[in-house]
Amino acid sequence: MGIDTIALPDDLAIPDDLAITVQRALREDLGSGDITAQLIAGDTVASASIISREHAVLCGTPWANEVLHQVDRSVSIEWLVSEGADLVPNQPIVKFRGPARALLSAERCMLNFLQTLSGTASVSRAYALKVAHTDVRLLDTRKTIPGLRTAQKYAVRVGGCFNHRMGLFDAFLIKENHISACGSIAQAIQTARQLAPAKPVEVEVETFSELDQALSAGADIIMLDNFSLDDMRTAVRVARAYPGSTCQLEASGGINDLTLVAVAETGVDFISMGVLTKDVKAIDLSMRFERFNV
Repeated sequence: MGIDTIALPDDLAIPDDLAITVQRALREDLGSGDITAQLIAGDTVASASIISREHAVLCGTPWANEVLHQVDRSVSIEWLVSEGADLVPNQPIVKFRGPARALLSAERCMLNFLQTLSGTASVSRAYALKVAHTDVRLLDTRKTIPGLRTAQKYAVRVGGCFNHRMGLFDAFLIKENHISACGSIAQAIQTARQLAPAKPVEVEVETFSELDQALSAGADIIMLDNFSLDDMRTAVRVARAYPGSTCQLEASGGINDLTLVAVAETGVDFISMGVLTKDVKAIDLSMRFERFNV
């Protein structure tokens, strides 16, 4: 990070639940009110800034803006770097000016969003750069921080990776237990087509026999669960040669920074990685108050 970069996607959209997410975060932090901020005179005005303490990818500016808007809309905000920018240690990110009470009350909530989402974007950027020489798309999973799914999935896109399904409602992902309960892969796919014809249908397979069944039944995506590298290459050849099939292949299971590039080079279309969101480390950011009564 800090050397290479990846352009933000053109279709990067702010999640619809941003305001609700911020409202919920402020409610749990402020409760009935910030009693410590009351020590400061209500007419005290201050200026402050947030500084990065490490290399990172900035993400979460819409959430930080919303925190301040909900606390006190009179606070002025000046972003010094843009969303998705590479940060270096001791780099000023944003400046604020407004009521000191408001800035103090908003500080932790703003930092929580910025640190967590920048951490998610930074991990995603690092992995995306590793496979930039291939055509593979790295996907997140549903292994997100509760209550922050849409925010983290936004951060994954800022980092240069892509989203898998948002939840259990927007795509079928047929796994071993679904297949067992339905009776077969073919039956599970057929039922899925009847229930929601417009929804994509993905099937997880563990053997070449199951791969053949999923291809024959017309799956849109086939997830290769814990396939070896050699078996992935074979699966790619089989799927590409299957008559009339446009099925795409996704690799999943136990993929890490040591194995990622080799998996990407097998020719699979997607690689799904829970690490993009579930093992995220907050970026070290700090807020400095510079002047009071300005």
